[in-house]
Amino acid sequence: MSEGAPTRRKRSTHWWARFLHVYTSMIALLLTLFFGLTGITLNHPSWTFGSDDVRTTAVGTLDFPVASDDGAVDYLAISEYARSTYDVKGEISSYETVNGEVTIAYRNPGYSADVFVDVDTAAYEVVVDQANWVAVLNDLHKGRNSGSAWKWVIDVTAGFLVVVSITGLVMQFYLRKRRRSALGLAIAGGLVSIALMLVPLA
Repeated sequence: MSEGAPTRRKRSTHWWARFLHVYTSMIALLLTLFFGLTGITLNHPSWTFGSDDVRTTAVGTLDFPVASDDGAVDYLAISEYARSTYDVKGEISSYETVNGEVTIAYRNPGYSADVFVDVDTAAYEVVVDQANWVAVLNDLHKGRNSGSAWKWVIDVTAGFLVVVSITGLVMQFYLRKRRRSALGLAIAGGLVSIALMLVPLA
């Protein structure tokens, strides 16, 4: 006796749910582990594991004009000098000239560098703050100053977690012996989660 359409559809759904659940969880295993661990360290910013933040400051005078004859500041030349001389890294988050002082800010996860230059005298100061490695990982978890590529990693990882959660739930619907208890635990866990989210808002 051949299987009916509902039975075949049920088997197909269960197979696809199990397939997606297993392989998406394997693909996202390390990333999920990373975001899980950094979720803990993010909740405890005082944990440094012996690694401290480091601040370095350098001063000097540029050997080229800060601005052209028409007053336009050469931000590119200043930035290239800072990168080549002091190994300044990160994306430029802002640059401006206020009251005769040029400021260029660079940001990376756990890293910041600020270059200050006097337009008239060409005297400069470079201030670099390198956070401890835990703070770097925490910034990566938040996607802070991490660039568009890493933000895609966060989005993809979140998508994998959604797939793993939904397929796991679908699989439980096809396990008769554990269906009721699994759904009961899911509902109870959901209610507890909602309650815990409401506590800080009270």
